Amino acid sequence: MKSSIIKYIFILFVIFIIGFAIYTIYKKENVSYENEQLDTSASKVEVLTNMRLGISNFDNINPIISQNRDIINLSTILYEPLMSLTEDYHLKYCLANEYSKINDKTYIVTLKDNLKWEDGSSITSQDVQFTIEKLKEGKSIYSTNAENISSVQTIDEKTIRINLKEKEDFFEYNLIFPIISSKQFINEEDFFKSRLAPMSSGMYKVKSADIDSMELVKNENWHSANDTERKIENIQIRFYSSMGDVYNSFKIGNIDLICTSNINISDYIGTIGYTSKDYKGREVDFISINCEDTILKNKEVRQAINYAIDKKKIISSVYDNEYYISSFPIDYGNYLYFKESQTSYNKKQAKKVLEDAGWTYRYKRWQKTENYITRTIRLNLVVDSSNKNRVKVAELIEKQLEDIGINVVVNKVSNKSYKNYLENKNYDMIITGIYNGYNPDLSYFFANDNIANYDNNEVKEIINEVKEIREEDQMKEKYKRLVEIYEDEVPYIFLYRNKAKVIYSMKLIGEFNPNNYTAYYNLGKWYRQ
Repeated sequence: MKSSIIKYIFILFVIFIIGFAIYTIYKKENVSYENEQLDTSASKVEVLTNMRLGISNFDNINPIISQNRDIINLSTILYEPLMSLTEDYHLKYCLANEYSKINDKTYIVTLKDNLKWEDGSSITSQDVQFTIEKLKEGKSIYSTNAENISSVQTIDEKTIRINLKEKEDFFEYNLIFPIISSKQFINEEDFFKSRLAPMSSGMYKVKSADIDSMELVKNENWHSANDTERKIENIQIRFYSSMGDVYNSFKIGNIDLICTSNINISDYIGTIGYTSKDYKGREVDFISINCEDTILKNKEVRQAINYAIDKKKIISSVYDNEYYISSFPIDYGNYLYFKESQTSYNKKQAKKVLEDAGWTYRYKRWQKTENYITRTIRLNLVVDSSNKNRVKVAELIEKQLEDIGINVVVNKVSNKSYKNYLENKNYDMIITGIYNGYNPDLSYFFANDNIANYDNNEVKEIINEVKEIREEDQMKEKYKRLVEIYEDEVPYIFLYRNKAKVIYSMKLIGEFNPNNYTAYYNLGKWYRQ
């Protein structure tokens, strides 16, 4: 009996050992199989090191000559400026190592060490002088950057003296134009008719070009070429006769990325199969309010008008939701505007601010009696009759103000009359707009002789102070206070600004943070699958 028990125990032990061995082998084989599956899956994700772009109406790769917006955008990875801009419009050094303001009309700029053109030759102050002199001829998209420069002197190979005709606040923001090689073009009889591709100083260089296409490759002499990030080895560019052809090529997968401000882009490429990154453009429309007008000099009236305007409805009705709400002159992404632009629409609050200030609504109009004089809120809104969208906006605003009892007459005038109204500031309110510059100067809106006849001593003091401040925290504090005063006093009502887009294939991978300066931030981290 005892021997039988031992025999059964032994048999069970052997079975256990065999089972354990089988389980171990199976587990190893299963793990191996899973790893093989992972390896197979990973191998299916092919990383491609080329990118494909399309450009319509190509004119010249030279950014000093070209009038093509896509070329100007692309030039930021080919030809570097003295100064460049970050995603939130900070000014930063690029080819320049330092700039110094000697006096109101004189700047000294020094270049970084060991700057090279693509052929290995040095980038010098002579190249900067040559570029500026070409800009001063007035034929370049960048010519306005140099129109206030009276002369340029090369102090040595790395130092340039720039003399201005007159004082210009935030002049350093003008130094974002690309620099080109003087030696390369010295023998060109007519620079602006040259078809030479300038030597590169940036991330990429032109390898080849013909009538239909161009290829860019890495520039190994780029001053930041010690980076290990640049995954894109080459960029293939096809030239097209129209943007319609570019859209079609993108739609069938032959182009990886396009930049556009076309609000009807989905009509051409559909709504699926790609990713879109929107950003705020530099075109902004606003209402300028005459702050010297008998009625509009009262800030509560301006506040009520602001509360009564439904910006969302305007953008939806007139621009099919393809514009952004605007609340301030530099709300296009500038680091000095720290708030999210949003509508202040509130009909109840519009009426309340008037009532709190002593206005009463009688006989279908707002009235107020002071010093035995009764005043009634009746206003004119001037708009250029040739601008059909602004006319629609004016008509919507008229209805929205009528909803809170403010009587408004829309004056649709000729373009010539419109300009006279604007120049002479003889209006109650006028719908107008500007194209924002990159610098944060707001003198146009708040300094003496501004278009709204707005006068505030603290605001004027801030406007003058920020022209000399370059410490970021101080700048932010000054602009924060400026925004606070503006929101309380409402000399202008900003309405909306245009929307631009970068549209890219879902197979193009990377960090996309475009702005009005360039779409190619973080390009070194992009790749294609």
